[in-house]
Amino acid sequence: MAGRQNAIPLVPLTFRRYNRSMKLYSRFQVILISCIAAGAAAAATAAAHRKGGAAASSPAEQPRQQESAVLSVEEQEREELLNATLSDGTILETNTPALPVADGTASYTQDEQQNISVYERCNEAVVNITTQVMGYDWFLEPVVTSSGSGSGSIIDKRGYVVTNVHVIENASIISISLADGSTYEGKVVGQDKESDIAVLKFEPPAGVELKTISFGSSDTLKVGQKVIAIGNPFALERTMTTGIISGLGRPIQESTNVIIRNMIQTDAAINPGNSGGPLLDSQGRMIGINTMIYSSSGSSSGVGFAIPVSTARRVVADLLKYGKVNRGVMMLSLIQNTSRIAGYAGYGISGGMIVSRVRDGSEAAKAGIRGGTKAVQYGTFNPQTIYLGGDIITAIDKISVSKLADYYSALEDKKPGDTVTVTVYRDKQYVKLQVKLEEESTSSKSSGSQDSKSSKANRSTL
Repeated sequence: MAGRQNAIPLVPLTFRRYNRSMKLYSRFQVILISCIAAGAAAAATAAAHRKGGAAASSPAEQPRQQESAVLSVEEQEREELLNATLSDGTILETNTPALPVADGTASYTQDEQQNISVYERCNEAVVNITTQVMGYDWFLEPVVTSSGSGSGSIIDKRGYVVTNVHVIENASIISISLADGSTYEGKVVGQDKESDIAVLKFEPPAGVELKTISFGSSDTLKVGQKVIAIGNPFALERTMTTGIISGLGRPIQESTNVIIRNMIQTDAAINPGNSGGPLLDSQGRMIGINTMIYSSSGSSSGVGFAIPVSTARRVVADLLKYGKVNRGVMMLSLIQNTSRIAGYAGYGISGGMIVSRVRDGSEAAKAGIRGGTKAVQYGTFNPQTIYLGGDIITAIDKISVSKLADYYSALEDKKPGDTVTVTVYRDKQYVKLQVKLEEESTSSKSSGSQDSKSSKANRSTL
């Protein structure tokens, strides 16, 4: 057959190292080599006694012998033979010398010792978070409909834990497990979907001093810098992986309306269950919160992302103080611009966020932002009233705004009282306005959603 005629002839395989074929010795050969080595050592000892007599080495020679500590050729060969012996007595011929170690450590290199030190310092401050989502069956009895797990970091001895929002989202029951096996009920102190950061609280027993992880700095990070991740992938508690920073300042869309800016990209292995765990520098300080991975299989592909600790510092401070993040907002109702709307309204662009309404007396109105004047109904199955003819926001400061997620992202790190430069498209030209941000109120939120107000005046169907 053609397949057999073209087959590659089989040849015996040999493992090679430094161009030397590997040899296998029988148990008899091992014993024989050991006896020869022992006999050679005994002969050398006898010769030394004959030359120097029965007397011991002089005091001046003893330190010199201790300092040299050089094995004879026979002894080196015998030690290498023992190290290359398999469990069944088979011996591998090798020529791989042991690498030198740093700082005189007997077993670890400097890099290994650093990894070990970081793990021993921080692993007890990493917790395993398990959640249960409750629902109701056909008989209206409460049942567990789903469960999940993730990681978190103890940041305060009083029992405060920082993690991701998506780890505890919709959870009815939150359990926090420590390194000693103890488990506590966790309560949500506050959560912020825009940054995907949540703070939990559990009550440690009296007299128990919790280990904590301190915040580092993400402002001076460099691509190529070593990082360490500790978490609970696949429920394997306190697993440590290492890698480097692969990229900085990555804008990643976390959900439909959420883009997290300035994410840290790393090749440290991050898998399901690592979410919420710390990304550490070589000193054991938190520089990020592991959040997501890019993967087609759901497992680590060497592309993971962490929220920078500069964002975590600001968000956690507000969550502890207010239970929410106190961001600056513009009192506007916004509509996503589309080619259909742009064609109907005669806009010259099909991107950006249309200003449907502006709250009277707001800072946005004082700055000159204009809302729409023509009311139309938009949608087929659930039509909503929107107002066209107003400004279209295309940028905030230096961040381009083409969709709602960009708008939220541009205001994510702004506080009430901050002034931003808003670029709007108006009358076929771009105009820049200085807008002072306000505090978001419960009664009037700048949610950026469709304007739900209806008006019979000047209304048509889009």
